[in-house]
Amino acid sequence: MAGRRMMEDGTASTGSLRRVLVVDDHPIVRQGLRLLLESESDFAVCGEAADTAAALRATRELAPDVVIVDLTLPGVGGIELIKSLHAEHPGLSILVLSMHDDVLYAERSLRAGAAGYVSKNDAPDTLVRALRRVLAGDRYLSERASSALFASLATPFRGSVGNPIERLSDRELEVFRLIGDGVGTRQIAERLHLSVKTVETHRARIKDKLGIKSGTELVLRAVRVLSQVD
Repeated sequence: MAGRRMMEDGTASTGSLRRVLVVDDHPIVRQGLRLLLESESDFAVCGEAADTAAALRATRELAPDVVIVDLTLPGVGGIELIKSLHAEHPGLSILVLSMHDDVLYAERSLRAGAAGYVSKNDAPDTLVRALRRVLAGDRYLSERASSALFASLATPFRGSVGNPIERLSDRELEVFRLIGDGVGTRQIAERLHLSVKTVETHRARIKDKLGIKSGTELVLRAVRVLSQVD
């Protein structure tokens, strides 16, 4: 392809192409995104990362024009990664590509510093269109995310009378999601690189914010909420 040559390590040198860093913990997803983007005339995948630490290193070393971020990542997670990327590289375009429901996560992603949000259920050309929009300095939201955010903005005092899930911090929401997926406390700690005690503290705060009395009720609530928004 014009404008691209291969370096010694096999990484594409992109010339005038827009350099994309893909961050996802699934190798098949990363490969699929590489094939999709490099079939376009204006993109080249300059690197890949499977977790937040690797993503931060790759961004510093490769200087991409845009980073595609999955929210479910080992370590501190996608939302915290977006915050770190935005703080270190204020001009960097960040696009979320997530399996999670737009209602719970799109607004949090934008607040963290992302310029766009696309669902993995969207058509491939939606991702390409979103990348071009955020690289042009615009924001991009899927139709569902736009509708959800418009509805939330139209609801006054949503912090006090809205969905109680919105009172959870980004980290608490991540723990809540894993609880709903049936992941135990020790496994949550391992996935998020936290201590068991810290996860237990998050569980206690979630119960307090949602008015939940027992661990069983917490699990049932998490399963019910996530089944409604998936």
